[in-house]
Amino acid sequence: MPTQSDMTTQLDTGVLDALQHQVAVFARRAEQTRLGGVGQARNSMDRAAYLLLNRLDQEGPMGVKALAGSMGIDSSTVTRQVAPLVDSGMVKRTSHPEDGRAVVLQLSPRGKARLEEVRSSRRDLMSRVTGDWTAEERDLFCDLLTRFNVALSAAHTTVPQAAPAT
Repeated sequence: MPTQSDMTTQLDTGVLDALQHQVAVFARRAEQTRLGGVGQARNSMDRAAYLLLNRLDQEGPMGVKALAGSMGIDSSTVTRQVAPLVDSGMVKRTSHPEDGRAVVLQLSPRGKARLEEVRSSRRDLMSRVTGDWTAEERDLFCDLLTRFNVALSAAHTTVPQAAPAT
């Protein structure tokens, strides 16, 4: 059975080098987009807030542990990231209906409205950036990017991280 190293040598290293470079450029452009945005919704929502609000919108109210699990991050990270969203009124904390000690996080009407403003701005940008693409090209790119993100997520959970240099 070929090892990961064998598989890498079988692939075109030039393509792999180009791919890792384009991913790095994409990450930079994505951050510039988040900071610059489009229209009035620009420079207004960090990645963590967007992903948390989006998840609550898609999946409905849930506890911290469930939210953390669905996002692939730990509960302490969710707690830290959701605190400013609660403070700003975009997320509501309520007691769990069956266990009053447990906290349920829910997207507030203000959070829903803000999320839609940001989505709309980002949708406009995606429309402009891919304006000369065919519908098939947009679908293919979305499918491939989704597949790439799923594979990257899986790699982070299965590949041991290198020990920090001492």
